[in-house]
Amino acid sequence: MAATRKNSKAGRRILAAGAGLATLGALVAAMPAGASQDGAETAAYGTNGKGWGRMVDVQLLSFNDLHGNLEPPAGSSGQVTHVHEDGTTTKIDAGGVEYLATHLRKAREGNRYSITAAAGDLIGGSPLLSGLFHDEPTVHALNKLDLDVTSVGNHEFDEGAVELARMQNGGCHPKEGCFGTDKGFEPFGGADFPYLAANVTHEKTGKPLLDPTFIWEKDGVRIGFIGVTLEGTPNIVTAEGVKGLKFGDEVETINKYTKILERKGVKSIVALVHEGGAPASPAYNYDCDSPGPGDGISGPIVDIAKNVSPQVDAMITGHTHQAYVCTVPDPSGKPRLVTSASAFGKLYTDTTLTYDRRTKDIVRTAVGSANHVVTRDVPKAEDMSKLIADWKVLADPVANRPQGWIAADINGRGSTAYEKPLGDLIADAQLEGLAPADKGGAQIALMNPGGIRADLVYKASGSEGDGVVTYGEAFTVQPFTNMMHVVDLTGANLITALKQQVSGSNLSSPKILQISRGLTYTLDMTKTGADRVVEGTIKLNGEPIDPAKTYRVAMNEFLSGGGDGFPALATGTNKLVGASDLDVFNAYLAAHSSASAPLRVPAADRITVVK
Repeated sequence: MAATRKNSKAGRRILAAGAGLATLGALVAAMPAGASQDGAETAAYGTNGKGWGRMVDVQLLSFNDLHGNLEPPAGSSGQVTHVHEDGTTTKIDAGGVEYLATHLRKAREGNRYSITAAAGDLIGGSPLLSGLFHDEPTVHALNKLDLDVTSVGNHEFDEGAVELARMQNGGCHPKEGCFGTDKGFEPFGGADFPYLAANVTHEKTGKPLLDPTFIWEKDGVRIGFIGVTLEGTPNIVTAEGVKGLKFGDEVETINKYTKILERKGVKSIVALVHEGGAPASPAYNYDCDSPGPGDGISGPIVDIAKNVSPQVDAMITGHTHQAYVCTVPDPSGKPRLVTSASAFGKLYTDTTLTYDRRTKDIVRTAVGSANHVVTRDVPKAEDMSKLIADWKVLADPVANRPQGWIAADINGRGSTAYEKPLGDLIADAQLEGLAPADKGGAQIALMNPGGIRADLVYKASGSEGDGVVTYGEAFTVQPFTNMMHVVDLTGANLITALKQQVSGSNLSSPKILQISRGLTYTLDMTKTGADRVVEGTIKLNGEPIDPAKTYRVAMNEFLSGGGDGFPALATGTNKLVGASDLDVFNAYLAAHSSASAPLRVPAADRITVVK
């Protein structure tokens, strides 16, 4: 499938290098002339502004995991950590596309050769302002940001391949039609930038779903991009979202298309990889190369980086929502840049790629990079402010509706604990909503931690007042509108599922389920693998879970399909489909809180953790 996009932006000729796919049109605005170039062999620019010196500095601006956060994200989701030389840290408020646009536009000034790229999850799991409209507002914003190219991420598949194609090519939503046309909005035209999905193919034909590669070219400077998402995408997306698709190995795919680009004469290559790592420090300015290159990072991206072809000059990554700028050795032992810019538009990475016109390759020793905070002390970009205001006219009647009251921040995404206060609240809401016999008869509820997308923040986000939880805020926490399922699970399979939190695909990166009231157990992190879940401690209302007994368990449809590495949960039978997770959550907020009696922060004491 190839998209033909309108040639709406001048100044650079950009070619698509996807095998058998349509040529892409020019996508980004001309950059200001006049930047000088370093190096003894570099000639000064002439009056024609072409700058034909041998060595050319190309600016690569990048970000990842925006998740439709057009407005500044609230609470801990909208902060980054800065570490000072003395080891102390400071929290900095960051993010919001009005500020991101200003920072990117300022960064481009004086850079004749500037590319803006991203590493997936730009949409999906979005706050209501974008999610309510199937992320059309975010695509509009990315067009205005002059994004050149992005890889897909797992969340680009939340609504399936057909909807992803609509994000690329435009058109009205098949069920809800065109948004805002009655208020003068133009019909949705799709992305002005290509989505790359080199390792995503149709199961039946083996052909790429979208363009695998993209070539940026200006004044003879050519840089190729390969975009991939994590091979494990089917494990973290609903089965319907990836139906009919195959997700290939990241390394094999990147190496394959590296050779294809080389045959096209492209020697400077950047991989956009929606997979990431875990830095040793949460600070965005942490030295990832201390004590040695790449020593400060672990996780899947390390093995990928160590095995991707040395011909790839840099890797822009994402998925883990972490911030790092590392140099990880390639297979030849040569250091190679691997970066990630946190998430939600809080950071952007500014990388200088020094291009040698004679060799047509990047001079690796001259590559430099750093993450920069998208601070909120700069002027807002007026075009982004207008975009937000226009969509808020449509969203606010829904978003501002009060749903409940809280007495203090209830952290979900912002909690680093295995058991999160907001996780307990959501699980309790699901248990209560599905416990009645006619609703499923649930005895236990389980919630996947990755589905908790934000915190409930006490401070008012608008005019609703402190402590008020609006529909928009609840939507930001639970944006997927997953339907709730109640199934029969044997005690043996329930125990196995709890052990799968820390074994199998979750061995190196545990995914601790959030559990409803009455379910308790001990998690002993001094042990390894499945033994970390101490089987004899697993109890429901004080009684040990009986392996031979059947329990009614509530969970969202993602978990009931075995998502997030929980195949034991997919063994459930006698399924009853209930309301959506958001509806259940909102009903609980309404039933259990008021202005005079707001919800307190849950104790988060159901899982006893031994460290």
